[in-house]
Amino acid sequence: MNKIILFLVFVLTASLTLQAQENYKDISTEDNAKFYAGKTSYKVERYEEPDAASKPKNVIFLIGDGMGVSQIYAGITANLGEMYIQNFKKIGFQTTFSAKDYITDSAAAGTALATGEKTYNGAIGVDLKAKTVENIREKCEKQGMATGVVVTVSVTHATPAAFVAHQPQRSMYEAIAADFLKTDIDVFIGGGYKHFTERKDGMNLVDELEKKGYQVETEMNKIAKVKKGKLAGLISAEHPASIEEGRGNMLETATKTAINILDNDPDGFFLMVEGSQIDWAGHQHNTSFLVTETHDFDKTVGIALEFAAKNKETLVIVTADHETGGFSINKGNMETGDVLGEFTTGDHTGVMIPVFAFGPGSDQFTGFYDNTDIPKKIENLLKN
Repeated sequence: MNKIILFLVFVLTASLTLQAQENYKDISTEDNAKFYAGKTSYKVERYEEPDAASKPKNVIFLIGDGMGVSQIYAGITANLGEMYIQNFKKIGFQTTFSAKDYITDSAAAGTALATGEKTYNGAIGVDLKAKTVENIREKCEKQGMATGVVVTVSVTHATPAAFVAHQPQRSMYEAIAADFLKTDIDVFIGGGYKHFTERKDGMNLVDELEKKGYQVETEMNKIAKVKKGKLAGLISAEHPASIEEGRGNMLETATKTAINILDNDPDGFFLMVEGSQIDWAGHQHNTSFLVTETHDFDKTVGIALEFAAKNKETLVIVTADHETGGFSINKGNMETGDVLGEFTTGDHTGVMIPVFAFGPGSDQFTGFYDNTDIPKKIENLLKN
């Protein structure tokens, strides 16, 4: 009987923790939530692509969580007809279904993008039997490359976790945090501080990180000053704020910082960057939220492109884990930037997702393929 009670307490606690982490899925009740009124646009630069047939030394893998073609075109419309993503000439499409479901969740899709293997919804870095599957970041780490993860959610959330951890359920945030200590990842920046400090096991993983040589910072102005070494940037207890709530240019700054640190490694680097909250906007049926997060992600794509164009040894890949919201554009204006959106679901959809590639190796990413093919293509390109 005591075992049953303990089990029920565990399930309830896990459920409450998951709900706290997943409350971004509530559909918005704001007036005009589905309308984006054109605002100040940002300037977009054009970059000359390095030789696409050569092999890359570095990879910057950018994931716009929940970002399908409609989200991208809404962003283009709202920015008066242009975004950085239009620099890409090598474009393909990937399928996103998970091992057991036509509609994937971010955990299974993130695992597919990280490991090249399909799994069940909710799985983090494990196969259908919950056995560990090595991910592309770990493979790069073994090859001597520097590695990093930058996101606008908790670093223990589904997509970043898939590139670091191995756990049977995405809701196991404290176990996922502990998995960071089992790696030699050089840089990780996002939220989730409480999963390292306010733990049921009583451990303070920030102390453990510092013992491993990490600079642990909780403020973006301090994070931006770090130029070398190992960095753990944990800027909020759980998820960082949205752009509309005042997050600012955190993703751009964090990405620049990560690139500067990782580029010190003569063996090259692998960096995964996620524009995480595009997904939230789809769940909430909020077009304004969707556009501002897509623009924030696109400006960060611009940071990667600028570096790659100068460096000439860096492959930049942009895609999504899935589309969220069944988003469509019912009205728009390229001159004012106004966008009127509509949504068919509060969840993810099964539509194909675009893949954009720039730089050495980019010619390998055209055509139609599965999400599991992307890390395999990266691995083949990086083989010594």
